[in-house]
Amino acid sequence: MDLVQIAQRADDLERATAFYADLLGVAPLASFDPPGLVFFDLGGVRLLLDRAAPSALHYLGVADVEATVARLRARGVQIETEPHVIFEHEDDTLGPAGTAEWMAFVRDSEGNLVGLVEHRPR
Repeated sequence: MDLVQIAQRADDLERATAFYADLLGVAPLASFDPPGLVFFDLGGVRLLLDRAAPSALHYLGVADVEATVARLRARGVQIETEPHVIFEHEDDTLGPAGTAEWMAFVRDSEGNLVGLVEHRPR
């Protein structure tokens, strides 16, 4: 079984589309309004922004969590939790062995919580 799509609530599709296009660094794949749907590609998994979806907590892999948070802060994004180490990977069970997993949490334009994750060599 594979993960195909994650839906995220977006009250204001235009605002949410601009937020995620900036965060992800890509334009949406498709938009349908009505009924109010915007799709992004996350490495083969679709992120669906949908007026009717519930809020979801999703975690996005980033190359540099501190730089990403600084860039988002400069744009006025609400930072909920500063970058910090969650745990270190001794083996490959949950991430690359020999890395520390760093996370930060931000609020998107619609008030949804979004996790940012970096696997950094120890």
